[in-house]
Amino acid sequence: EVQIVESGGGLVQAGGSLRLSCVASGFSFDDYAVGWFRQAPGKERERVSCISESDRIADYEDSVKGRFATSFDNAKKTVYLEMNSLKPEDTAVYFCAADPRIFACEGLAHAGSSLMYWGQGTQVTVSS
Repeated sequence: EVQIVESGGGLVQAGGSLRLSCVASGFSFDDYAVGWFRQAPGKERERVSCISESDRIADYEDSVKGRFATSFDNAKKTVYLEMNSLKPEDTAVYFCAADPRIFACEGLAHAGSSLMYWGQGTQVTVSS
């Protein structure tokens, strides 16, 4: 059974930082693109970032560019989302997702909510 688990969410003041972690069991992030998504109350789920399988280069949604950074720790088999300069509009449940059919971020972006494996999400709340 595949499980993806996110952690690291919490309550932080505007301008603060958080680091989210994502680990998988029954599935290896080594060979696939991994994405971070978020969903705020009353809004559609949106892709925040993705890190590709081949070169581990990440891309980002425009509103988080320059503030968020995604990385992959090969030794720990963990994907991170470092979030800096947080804003109240970053408040959402953050999800990590991957799919054994998808290796590149372009494919992950296209697949969106149809990705096969999702974590349960971790709440990030940014107060003003």
